[in-house]
Amino acid sequence: MLTYSNAKINIGLNIVEKRPDGFHNIETVFFPIGMRDAIEIADSKEDTDYTFSASGIPIDIDPSENIVVKAYNLIRAKYNFPAQDIHLHKSIPFGAGLGGGSANAAYMIKLLNQKFDLKMTDFEMEELVSQLGSDCAFFIKNKPAFAIEKGEKLTTIELDLKGYYFLLIKPDIHISTPEAYANITPKKTEISLRDLIQQPIENWKATIKNDFEASIFPKHPQLAEIKKELYEQGAVYAAMSGSGSSMFGIFKDEPQILLQWKKQFCWQEQF
Repeated sequence: MLTYSNAKINIGLNIVEKRPDGFHNIETVFFPIGMRDAIEIADSKEDTDYTFSASGIPIDIDPSENIVVKAYNLIRAKYNFPAQDIHLHKSIPFGAGLGGGSANAAYMIKLLNQKFDLKMTDFEMEELVSQLGSDCAFFIKNKPAFAIEKGEKLTTIELDLKGYYFLLIKPDIHISTPEAYANITPKKTEISLRDLIQQPIENWKATIKNDFEASIFPKHPQLAEIKKELYEQGAVYAAMSGSGSSMFGIFKDEPQILLQWKKQFCWQEQF
């Protein structure tokens, strides 16, 4: 049985406050995009709990540490079903702020729920997958959502970008979570992002921001340059997704992938 797990972008990301547990409360809007990984499962003939194989972008961690396997083990500890052969084809780049791993976990749980008729509700799946990552729950419903706290408290919103063009560039830059949060000063917003996102998209450039850009751009000026070029090419809105390092632009007209971007990872689609 096969499924495709898509990526997401963050439209706006505000670091609201530091939590007593050391994490941060945020507010952001998650929006699904068409870039996808593939996950396949089949009943295993091996005398083992599972087998795992992968293709596409290399994965250099032990299979037991892969979030797909963690999601599988989480559900198998709760429900009785046959051991599975798991194959993951990875196309969504790592460390890009696109939620690829989180999507893999959510879609593994949805796939098992469907194949074995486990009758888990969306709420039950969201509760389970949230144990694996703060933004995992978004991918259960996979609809535009306003997220608060660590990103796991979700409210589905109406956000229609149909007809707009989307261009994403992911340079060969890795940004760790500690680096992303370095020099961040949490600040509560005067106007909620949930309200700002309902404004015309032409207003977003002036009102919707990603707080990580202020601390990350000085260390990685190439990201600021990409954002500038996206606007110069006609983007109505451009920003970094999550804690980076993907940069994206939303356009009214189809943009061209410039020569210097073709050396980077690029993704283009029409919503």
